Amino acid sequence: MSSSVALAAWWKSTQLTGATALFFLKGVGQTVLLISGAMVMGLALGTVLAALQVYGPAWSRRLAAVYVWFFRGIPVLLLILMVHFGFYSQLQALVNDLFQARVRFPAFLSAVTALGLCSAAYQSQIFRGALLSIPAGQFRAALALGFTPAGAVRGLIMPQALRVSLPAWSNEYSILLKDSAVAFAIGCQELMFRFKSVAATNYKFLLMFALAGLAYYVLTLIGVGLLMKLYQRVRFPGLAEADSH
Repeated sequence: MSSSVALAAWWKSTQLTGATALFFLKGVGQTVLLISGAMVMGLALGTVLAALQVYGPAWSRRLAAVYVWFFRGIPVLLLILMVHFGFYSQLQALVNDLFQARVRFPAFLSAVTALGLCSAAYQSQIFRGALLSIPAGQFRAALALGFTPAGAVRGLIMPQALRVSLPAWSNEYSILLKDSAVAFAIGCQELMFRFKSVAATNYKFLLMFALAGLAYYVLTLIGVGLLMKLYQRVRFPGLAEADSH
């Protein structure tokens, strides 16, 4: 009897109620939106960087290499702080001064921007490897058929490269998901922020952080599983897979 009473008292002290579960679920939604925005931004910028590195002139290859070197070398947390308290803070002050407005850029936007810029550097190397895995004869054949170089890359080479990149892209998803946890440092109310907030009220830090780790693990399994299912549907037998970073 005493053990059941102690267990009930412990459970009550965790403050894990239906409202708390809903609070965590909103954090899951925020994290999914954050990762989705960052991956889309990284995909758009990363494909451009990869094309410049493989097909661009010398100056563009050097410029893309500098971008990759910088954003792969800077810590994610530092980048998020620079974007939020540096870039968007200064932009916010400038807009408010020029237009006499009260514009505020949310922490979510800063986190998406920083993670997207960082992810673009890694995704560019994934897509670069995928582009190089496509036989060069296809590019020459497209030129012989009347395609422009840009049209050949856009219409023939890039769709194949994107298919080849999916296994490595799933790896980038799992890394980006874990990197997103540092967004709580600027007040972005994603998953880690919410578990930390509850831990600060019930003082069950080990339990809350263990549950947060479990939530990230489940999101990793779901995301990677969906991407691999997509790869199985669109893959071309015989095409090599791009190396992950």
